Amino acid sequence: MNRFQWGDTNLSLGEDSLTNQTGIALYDGESKTNFEGGVANITSHRLVWKEQYGRTTCLSLPLSLVQRLEEQASGFAKSAKIVVHLSSPVSGQQAGPASSSKYDYIRLSFRDGGQQEFLRYLVQALREKKWEKKYVPPAPPGAPPGAVAGRHRPGIVGIERSIQQKQQQTDTSIDQSFQDLKKLMEKAQEMVSLSKSIVTKIRDKQGEITEDETIKFKSYLLSMGIPNPVTKETHGTGDKYYRELAKELASVLEKPIKDCGGMMTMTDVYCRVNRARGMELISPEDLLNACETFEELRLPIKLRRFESGVMVLQSSTHSEEEVIKKTTEVVESKGSLTAEELAQNIGLSVILAKERLLLTERVGGVCRDDSEEGLRFYPNLLLTKT
Repeated sequence: MNRFQWGDTNLSLGEDSLTNQTGIALYDGESKTNFEGGVANITSHRLVWKEQYGRTTCLSLPLSLVQRLEEQASGFAKSAKIVVHLSSPVSGQQAGPASSSKYDYIRLSFRDGGQQEFLRYLVQALREKKWEKKYVPPAPPGAPPGAVAGRHRPGIVGIERSIQQKQQQTDTSIDQSFQDLKKLMEKAQEMVSLSKSIVTKIRDKQGEITEDETIKFKSYLLSMGIPNPVTKETHGTGDKYYRELAKELASVLEKPIKDCGGMMTMTDVYCRVNRARGMELISPEDLLNACETFEELRLPIKLRRFESGVMVLQSSTHSEEEVIKKTTEVVESKGSLTAEELAQNIGLSVILAKERLLLTERVGGVCRDDSEEGLRFYPNLLLTKT
């Protein structure tokens, strides 16, 4: 820890911020320190650690002192770590949290995850070694080739001309962006017209379209999205619109929900439905109102609210007993699991994986251990082994 200096998060000239990660604890070699639960930031020049909920403590480590890196995988009640091996402290460096240390390395403990991405940026910064390169300020707009900012001080006229040039560049960029957006919308409108034309031909079987060709065209349309989405212009407003929208949602989501294990979060539903509807987007309020009519219309999916407040769409054939049994078996086979690990095992979102574990816990299939390392679930041996 004697390589760290007291500092701040302000960037110097030529210094770039690369990434940051919360939940970082600092170790002086093998020894714990009081610097826990902070935010670590990698810049092109430094490794910076500061308190997450305060600005009183900020530590800075020059990357020029880093010799090599080493990974330590997570284990039982242990979080993943990065070991940073350091060279000897330079003479005359600024004051830091420690004047001496018996270790020539520090360890970063990742309590909230994110070790791999953080390590990737750290390796990138060490490879580029930007702290060894002399920073050359960019030349001002309109300056002759080879001119460097700072060689002269423009007057009021020069400053006004510079501002005007930047405004013109911004206006040009905005105009180009709107032109590109207009072209995209025109192309999308063409695709919508094409899909409607194909639907009409399939419905009327014009041009002697065979049954096999009809099935093939329909599969193409399903992959493209919803050909004739329900809108307020075509179906009015109020209850009628929500009921028709609910029928459309059920037809589009029934198979994907079954493929996801019988449940899908409302955020995933919102993204999937609007992607399928193309230009005819719906609001979150309209989506929720339509979903609340599922049971009334006796559709094959229904809206469910968990005790935690999470809302999902659930298949009517979804069996909670089967979910509890499968979750219990997975936890028993692995010994213990977090929600993130269960999500990776069974291919679900972390939110749904956590709800599965909490549901299984309520019936006694698993039990929890809530420690500083996070929430982890274990087999309930009191019920399963007695």
